[in-house]
Amino acid sequence: MNDWSTIDPALDDRETPAWFRDAKLGIFIHWGVYSVPGWAPPTGLFSNRHELGWEEWFKRNPYAEWYENSLRIPGSPTAEHHRETYGDAPYEAFGEAFAGANREWNPSDWAELFRRAGARYAVLTTKHHDGYSLWPTSVPHPLRENWHSERDLVGELAGAVRTEGLRFGTYYSGGYDWSWFPNIIDGSGNAHRMQFRQDDAFIAYLDAQWRELIERYDTDLLWNDIGVPEGQDVPQLFRDYLERVPHGVIDNRFRKCNAAGEIVDLPPFDFTTPEYASESEISAIPFESCRGIGYSFSYNQLEDESTFIGIEELIHFFVDLVSKNGNLLLNVGPMADGTIPPGQVARLEALGDWLAINGSAIYGSRPWTRAEGVTGNGDAVRYTLGSDGALNAIILTGAKPGELVLPGLASEAIAGASLLGSDEELEWRRSGDDLIVSLPEAIPAGPAHTIRIESGR
Repeated sequence: MNDWSTIDPALDDRETPAWFRDAKLGIFIHWGVYSVPGWAPPTGLFSNRHELGWEEWFKRNPYAEWYENSLRIPGSPTAEHHRETYGDAPYEAFGEAFAGANREWNPSDWAELFRRAGARYAVLTTKHHDGYSLWPTSVPHPLRENWHSERDLVGELAGAVRTEGLRFGTYYSGGYDWSWFPNIIDGSGNAHRMQFRQDDAFIAYLDAQWRELIERYDTDLLWNDIGVPEGQDVPQLFRDYLERVPHGVIDNRFRKCNAAGEIVDLPPFDFTTPEYASESEISAIPFESCRGIGYSFSYNQLEDESTFIGIEELIHFFVDLVSKNGNLLLNVGPMADGTIPPGQVARLEALGDWLAINGSAIYGSRPWTRAEGVTGNGDAVRYTLGSDGALNAIILTGAKPGELVLPGLASEAIAGASLLGSDEELEWRRSGDDLIVSLPEAIPAGPAHTIRIESGR
């Protein structure tokens, strides 16, 4: 159930704000204390976690941002690496190193890159599971003194991306915080379930920090992770947020959990959040798939081109999401000093180059009556309906000169056809139930090509 009237009767007809549905591409940034060691075994993709089993997955967790948890698992590769590299230094020692490393960071460099990538919003991990806040919070941490950045990394990035015309969202780990809760998740038995603190002090801390993020930065998007304690007053937080930021959007991870990590209530949300995955068909509710360029979200010194998603695969994944009513939240994992590794930059720039040609088939589009198919030539195709009413057939396997058969499109009212990136109008004809389009000899190189079919209605 996704009933906003349970929050406020005035929200009874609330729909996901159009800016989010139109944006299609956001940039996720995992950057924090964990970026200092920047290490995790490159075990594999999150989508393949079940092949290993939970216990082995957590022991060999490829998410470098989970360094503190992995460090606590006896015999884990991370624990062995830490002992060999840092001896018995506690995880908290990385806090000072992170503060020193980011002194020369320039948020404008990131913002300009994100704009060139074609992104329309950015989401920063303002506090991950290690509890370190990336802004000079006024909410005192009772267990780790000064466990926050003195530099306002959140505010500076918010200002920089908004200067480039992007919206700004804040990720916050609301349900799980190792700085408050010294247990580990090792996957044994039911221990892979997140154990949630339920005490008043922890709930008050979470609520106060969320409110600080909202009030200081007017965040356009609330991206909570894992869940929230059962006793947190989520409805009041949502009411206050939407009163301040009416166009704000909220993810589906504000799920209320009991001490054992079991979901006991699911507040309404604007979008769902599959991880490293798409949907199998068009989703009635907008979704946003988040994924790293490699196996980890945060920087991992062991990752390189061999673990990064290929540019063609990335663009095909993106197009598939959009055809099914989704956005892509593509993650970058900067080094501690703010440097984004060249392989990650290359993929952002490739996305931007492709969108510069094919953006009209993506931005502002909505799902058509079907998302996917196969051309009569055997090529995979995805469909979107442009904001101007044009039907876009995006050929994923590379368009070739000659006749292209688009099955089942003959009944569409057609005024013309064109290939995005080419100045030529395309000849077309109907053959039975199919639309046949003649592609030119000179087809621009690219990992996917868009046939724009203008409506004759």
